[in-house]
Amino acid sequence: MSQTAYEDFSKYGKEFADSGLKSLASLSKGAQAIAVEASEYTKKSLETGSAAFEKLLSAKSFEDALAIQTDYAKQAYESFVAEATKFGDLYSDLAKEAYKPFEGIVAKAS
Repeated sequence: MSQTAYEDFSKYGKEFADSGLKSLASLSKGAQAIAVEASEYTKKSLETGSAAFEKLLSAKSFEDALAIQTDYAKQAYESFVAEATKFGDLYSDLAKEAYKPFEGIVAKAS
């Protein structure tokens, strides 16, 4: 292996390692954001469920209880769909940010 080839190989190896570290930092940051969002969603869901249960206990008739349960189910479904969309966006952003440090290396290899 010539000196130039060795230097090029060494340079690309260092560049790849640096990109790997940057990607790992992005993954860590993204995973933390996802964990925070999951925690907030869980807390909000528990609070909403508790409030609905309290309303059910104070229902005066079967129709009132049914209306409370229907409202809760609708709200829970809408909340879930919104959160699923938000999680999808977070995971998409995570993948893009983790790949970003490698874009230059991939472009050079092409």
